[in-house]
Amino acid sequence: MTSERPTTLLAELTHRCPLHCPYCSNPLDLVRAEKEISTEDWKRVITEARALGVLQLGLSGGEPLVRKDTEELAAHARGLGLYSTLVTSGLGLTRQRAEKFKEAGLEHIQISLQDADDDNAERIAGVRSVKQKRAAAALVRELGFAFTVNVVLHRANLDRIQQIIDLASEMGADRVELANTQYYGWGLVNRDALMPTREQVDRAFEIAERAKQAHRGGMQILFVLPDYYEKYPKACYGGWGKVYLVVTPDGKVLPCHGATNITTLEYPNVREHSMEWIWQQSPLFEAFRGDSWMKSPCSTCERKCVDFGGCRCQAFALTGDAAMADPICTLSPHHHLIESALAEANATTPFVYRKLSSEPQPA
Repeated sequence: MTSERPTTLLAELTHRCPLHCPYCSNPLDLVRAEKEISTEDWKRVITEARALGVLQLGLSGGEPLVRKDTEELAAHARGLGLYSTLVTSGLGLTRQRAEKFKEAGLEHIQISLQDADDDNAERIAGVRSVKQKRAAAALVRELGFAFTVNVVLHRANLDRIQQIIDLASEMGADRVELANTQYYGWGLVNRDALMPTREQVDRAFEIAERAKQAHRGGMQILFVLPDYYEKYPKACYGGWGKVYLVVTPDGKVLPCHGATNITTLEYPNVREHSMEWIWQQSPLFEAFRGDSWMKSPCSTCERKCVDFGGCRCQAFALTGDAAMADPICTLSPHHHLIESALAEANATTPFVYRKLSSEPQPA
C-alpha cells in the first residue's frame, strides 16, 4: 500500500498510427485493433483514475485520432474536471474533428514534428506528412487550444535545432519540447542510427539555451539532454509508482510508458481489476516502490532518493535485471555498456521503421 496519489494518466488509446517513426517508444509487439478496450472501458478507467486523484489526462497512441471515440472520451474527462491533452501526429485532425474537440472541452493539443527540413521530416516519419501537420497546427491556433510542438531529437535532425525552434515559433506554439530519444522500444532497435555525437549535443544545448532567452515571456522551450551523455540518470517519473499511470490499448496498467519492456513482470489489466486496486496493491506497482529492492551500488548511494536508481526499463533492457542500477550512471558496474553504445553509433546505419507488426521492418 502507498500513501502516494497519481496526478497524471496517459491513455494510450491505440497503437495504430500512420507514421512509422524509428524512435517510437511503443513496444515492438504492438497491440492490434481487435484487442483494444472499448469506449465504456476507457470511460470507467478515466473515472476511476480521477477518483484516485489524477488531474491531467493525455489522450495518446499510436495516433489517438485513428479511434472514432476520442472526442467522446475528451468530453467525459472534461465532465470529471480533468485537464486533457491530445497527443497527436496531426494526421487526421480535420476542421470537423478539431471543432468537436473544442466543443468537448479539450484544452491542449500537442503535435509532433520530425524536422524543420521537409524531406528529412518525411524520411524520418516514413510517410508524407508535413503538409497535414502544418494544416493541423494552423487549426489548433485558430481554434484557441493551448499548443505544444514536440520534437524527438537524434543524430538525423539535431543539427537543425535552431530551424526547428524557428518553425515551432512560426506555427504559434506556446511550448516546444525538444526531447532527445529515449532508447527503448523501437528507439533501442535504432540506437546506432539515432545516437548523436557529443559535439552535436553540446552545440544543440547552447542553441537551446540562447533560444530560451530569446523567447522568454513568449514560447516556452524545454530541452531534454540524452541520458547517454549524462553523469547520473534522471529521476524517472519521480520514482516508480509515485505520480504516473499509463493504460495501454489492451488495458494493461503501467507505472511508466516503457514498463512493458520488463518481461519478468506481470501486468494488471483494467478488464480484471479496478484502478484503485492496481495502484494500491498490485505486485507491479509495488515492485520498485521505496528502496528495499535496490542492489549495490544504489542501496548505499546518497543519490538513491534523488534519482531512485534511474530507469527500471532501461536497466532491464541493457542488463536483463530491472533491479540493477541504470547503466547510464557512471557508478554502475554496467556503465561500460553505455560507453560501447556511444562508440558504435553510426550515421550510415539504416533505420528500422515502426510497423503494426512484431517484426521490425528494415529501411
